[in-house]
Amino acid sequence: MIILGLDPSLSCTGWGVIRAEGSRLTHIANGQVPTKAQTPMAERLAQLHAAIAEVIAAHQPLRAACEEVFVNENPKSTLKLAQARGSVLAACGAAALPVNEHAARLVKKAVVGTGGADKGQVAAMVKLLLPGVKIAGSDAADALAVAIADAHLAPKV
Repeated sequence: MIILGLDPSLSCTGWGVIRAEGSRLTHIANGQVPTKAQTPMAERLAQLHAAIAEVIAAHQPLRAACEEVFVNENPKSTLKLAQARGSVLAACGAAALPVNEHAARLVKKAVVGTGGADKGQVAAMVKLLLPGVKIAGSDAADALAVAIADAHLAPKV
């Protein structure tokens, strides 16, 4: 089972692809899709959509997993996150790729053992669970964590 993990953000969306064979997990690829704040919103969303569509075409995952949206104290930030998330989910939908959604705290608990883990702890556990992985950045580490959590939490197909 090839799983695409997604950590959407307007400034930098992380993605990670893993293979799950029973309880064995192997790294396939990971990366980040940064966008520039000066670029118009529609172009940034199109960049995210196109980049994730390329990842899907290149790696042919059987499903995707994405963090659920969380509400920030700043409504503008929440809206931007939701728009970025919608863009990457639309790329999955266009490829007829089913998407599982997981709360960030649940992802952290599944990967690190505690829902309050920080980014450093998540990245360290991803490296432990996927030996030899070279992580493109913290957003890619989070996306790999989402994929790993999905491999453990989602119903087996």
